[in-house]
Amino acid sequence: MERTSYPPGTPNWVDVTSPDIGSCARFYCDLFGWNATDMGEEAGQYHLFDLDGKRVAAGGPSMMGEATPPAWMTYISVADADATLWAVETNGGSVLMPGMDVFDAGRMGVARDPLGGVFAVWQPGTTIGAELVNVPNTWSWNELTTRNADELLTFYSAIFGWTVEKIETGDIVYREIRLDGRRIAGCMQMDENWPPDLPTHWMVYFAVADCDAAAAKVTELGGTVHVPPTDLPVGRFAVVQDPQGATFSVITLIAADD
Repeated sequence: MERTSYPPGTPNWVDVTSPDIGSCARFYCDLFGWNATDMGEEAGQYHLFDLDGKRVAAGGPSMMGEATPPAWMTYISVADADATLWAVETNGGSVLMPGMDVFDAGRMGVARDPLGGVFAVWQPGTTIGAELVNVPNTWSWNELTTRNADELLTFYSAIFGWTVEKIETGDIVYREIRLDGRRIAGCMQMDENWPPDLPTHWMVYFAVADCDAAAAKVTELGGTVHVPPTDLPVGRFAVVQDPQGATFSVITLIAADD
């Protein structure tokens, strides 16, 4: 669906960092059918991705140094970026990049939660975030993945006003993150079956028409499939990695929230 706004506290944008943004852009354009626009040297070679003329995501070199590994970043819409970053520090997190204006598009900052998960905040100016979501080849979901879900969600809830609903399926407990009663994200708690060195992170999901075909395309384009296509109650998903090393998920949804 098309979006024209995001309530404060709602994930609203995703972008990927890469040491070779040209090759990175070609990979995602080939995978999802996106168009890429290089915003130029003044914007640090930031590339905006669009589908049918609607902004869906972006990519660029890391703003925090070459040593930063390639990764997808989740942004959360806020009314006041600086006040939100202050709240992050007050509640035990840290600020990696203080508030900065991005031309007239908005004001942003990058933070780390108390268990190491990195995210960004976005105070909209002329740009709200993604203009098209929850349709094939667009961003559709964000999932906080950590080893201590309840502790960490207390941190996020204090900052963004989130509430949490636990969904039990067999031995698995999934946490739905809600804002004003609306489901906006999820949280998965890692157990002994997860790689022991995998840190807390925000996983970004992209909707696709055919999960198996998308996973095969990732491999064809030089990427890697870490979790092969697997059925879930909400659809079929796979965890994959682009050729530069950024990990993300693709999912064919049975049904999607707006």
